[in-house]
Amino acid sequence: MYTYSEFDAAFVAERNRQFRAQVARRIDGSLTEDEFKPLRLMNGLYLQLHAYMLRVAIPYGTLSSAQMRQLAMIAERWDKGYGHFTTRQNIQFNWPKLADVPDILDALGEVQMHAIQTSGNTIRNVTADHFAGAAADEVADPRPIAELIRQWSTDHPEFQFLPRKFKVAVTGSPMDRAVTLAHDIGLRIVRRGEEIGYQVLVGGGLGRTPMIGKVLHEFLPEEDLLPYIEAIVSVWNTIGRRDNKYKARIKITVHEHGIEDIRARVDARYALIRPQFTGVDQQLLGSIRDDFAPPQFRDAPVDGYTSAREEDPVFRAWADTNLAAHHAPGYAIVSISLKAHGETPGDASADQMRVMADLAERYGHDELRISHEQNVILPHVHQSDLPALHAALREARLATANIGLISDIIACPGMDYCALATARSIPIAQEIATRFDALKLEHEIGEMKIKISGCINACGHHHVGHIGILGLDRAGVENYQITIGGDGGTDAQLGDRTGPGFSADDIVPAIETIMLAYLEHRNDASETFLATYRRLGMAPFKAALYGEAEAARPRRKAEADVTA
Repeated sequence: MYTYSEFDAAFVAERNRQFRAQVARRIDGSLTEDEFKPLRLMNGLYLQLHAYMLRVAIPYGTLSSAQMRQLAMIAERWDKGYGHFTTRQNIQFNWPKLADVPDILDALGEVQMHAIQTSGNTIRNVTADHFAGAAADEVADPRPIAELIRQWSTDHPEFQFLPRKFKVAVTGSPMDRAVTLAHDIGLRIVRRGEEIGYQVLVGGGLGRTPMIGKVLHEFLPEEDLLPYIEAIVSVWNTIGRRDNKYKARIKITVHEHGIEDIRARVDARYALIRPQFTGVDQQLLGSIRDDFAPPQFRDAPVDGYTSAREEDPVFRAWADTNLAAHHAPGYAIVSISLKAHGETPGDASADQMRVMADLAERYGHDELRISHEQNVILPHVHQSDLPALHAALREARLATANIGLISDIIACPGMDYCALATARSIPIAQEIATRFDALKLEHEIGEMKIKISGCINACGHHHVGHIGILGLDRAGVENYQITIGGDGGTDAQLGDRTGPGFSADDIVPAIETIMLAYLEHRNDASETFLATYRRLGMAPFKAALYGEAEAARPRRKAEADVTA
């Protein structure tokens, strides 16, 4: 893991000192809320529906056990005993008192964490593949370059007041687990023979106008990456829309100008600034790489793991869903589900955080990851330790065997917390999970990614869900639109809208109808929902939802063009 330098520690401490003074001025009335707003947003503090919310950065999703324990302490001391892990690999505390926020930020600084640039029109937390440094299919660990981008972008003087927020994701694997095509900039580490470079994607994003990113550069050498990224952001900062915040994201700029025009502008800007990069960034990257050296993997028998799989069906079910292949012999990647049936997706109690920290220290080389799917990962666990690990997770109610299944739902906080939301997300996710648990169909259905957003800002990534659910307000009544066929993987695509939306009472039965139609129409148990949809199209699912007559009706242009 990256370790703070003296400069890093001093920088964070000074930012915290400044914000403590700003909070004091807000409390004594010297600052109005309007005057305070830009100052708090620079430090990750939002004013939500019921209270302030503090968003804490977890760069590229990597945590130590000490950091996780500190998050547990913060949740218990200054919040309501839990934290919410987000699709941006951050953690949010939903109930801090304003007067306590400076103390929280100081507590974060003690374990080399902060909330800088988790909000505002800046370059946000850089995200990465949550299996980074462990995945069997990895070309290279993306975290060193993510850390370089984090350092470069933090308080970058040119990029503190961008047209809108800006998000970067990096993956080192051909199996894209970072959803790079739905980011402002997506970086994919690729190999050409013996040479490693970067495919650069630009203009992706969800929200009210969802778009899939386009390839800006097929193979960029590593030494050119940082100046090329600076050229991209600089071009957008110059020509991006500022007259309309809904058209300010770089995806709209790419759409309006075209990818060829953007490429020409970026190339021109890159040629101008490239000489300023004299190699210092590459020296820094080399030292950063030292911080991400792999742990000392051990060689030990795996007989206990093998026998547990054969003898314990509960352990086997968990192993089948929650383990992934590791590049080191005898090791596995463990996904800890924060989606127990009926619970809030992404929430972890302080006690659960401490349990996960203890297990990471005991079995996982002192490392945890947060996934964009709102789960926690132990990236390096020897197979001989898996039975004991599973037993400890069961005791803490963290052993739900549902990774990648229908109850492993991504959901934004929705109208239970968010001031922008137009419908609830959490109760819908809970009802879907408990319904399919009761039906005992989860494993029969197999791979399924349901994503739920409580408004058109799409924080739940519903556009790229195999099934996406968007909650809207229709004349004061919650209405839920369904999309089918989205995917956030290597060949990401947006889902197709089924038709009219459903009430809060009818949305779970509608999802059940779609699943039963899938089970009826699939070729066999090996054909996934997504594969079945791509083979058959919308017709059988629309017929199941609305009847044969509605399924046969041509879609009106206005309906077909709705992208929410």
